[in-house]
Amino acid sequence: MKRIDGRTPTELRPVKIRPHFVAKPAGSVLIEMGNTRVVCAASVEEGVPRWMKEQKVPGGWITAEYSMLPFSTSPRKSREVNRGHPEGRTQEIQRLIGRAMRAVVDLEQVGTRTVWIDCDVLQADGGTRTAAITGSYVALKLALRKLGCEAALKQSVAAVSVGICEGTPVLDLCYEEDSKAEVDMNVVMTGDGRFVEVQGTGEEATFSQKDLSKLLKLASNGIKQLGKLQEEVLE
Repeated sequence: MKRIDGRTPTELRPVKIRPHFVAKPAGSVLIEMGNTRVVCAASVEEGVPRWMKEQKVPGGWITAEYSMLPFSTSPRKSREVNRGHPEGRTQEIQRLIGRAMRAVVDLEQVGTRTVWIDCDVLQADGGTRTAAITGSYVALKLALRKLGCEAALKQSVAAVSVGICEGTPVLDLCYEEDSKAEVDMNVVMTGDGRFVEVQGTGEEATFSQKDLSKLLKLASNGIKQLGKLQEEVLE
């Protein structure tokens, strides 16, 4: 199979992670995966949500917000604030980002603080949620390092998309591939190879257990590569 951008089926798009992209948050990055660009920022507030206080849950909390800026797509995407509420897709993605970060953090070591992870898509070309998760981990670690509680992180976490295009399993789909894929899957994994979440769909098709195994292996290899890039940025 010949991919649109000339990559092999097992090849990631070019990835760049630029730390300290904005000054005000405790941690921030700009992550680029091909033509997809996302700013991820981790801001810290003293205190925890009311439900944690009421239930006397110890430790802190990590939550996320996600948005696609109007100019990130063509045609222009209207701001969700003008609709009065976020779209279902937006809610799903920001919950996924929050779950992914909490999966690798000992929240008790964070203290009675809330870490807000804001992910804003500057340019979308497929894989915005996976780029947001991969970048958010770096922003979160920078923030926890600044707070002096980096030890709260138990593992790294990253995410990547995989799919089946023209019968071939491929890694890190761009939008054009994603829109035509027979199978589309997003995989979130920790640095020690454990799954946080697997979101997979047969797009008007079905896939076998053998296909699933191939896709998960492909995702695992891609996430290992992303993990190395995260480590390099955080050194």
